[in-house]
Amino acid sequence: MFALAAALLFVLALIFEIAGVAVGNVVTVTTLGTAGLLCVALHLMGVGAGWSLKK
Repeated sequence: MFALAAALLFVLALIFEIAGVAVGNVVTVTTLGTAGLLCVALHLMGVGAGWSLKK
């Protein structure tokens, strides 16, 4: 689940970088990239490994 969130954050960061968009001083390409790396790290640690989309 965290890998999917990381991929989405990286796609948003890429779009923001290409378009030259920044949402205020808080949401920038750097913060999206850092959040994506955090999600990748959590995924590699195994956090959320028990989650499933099926019920």
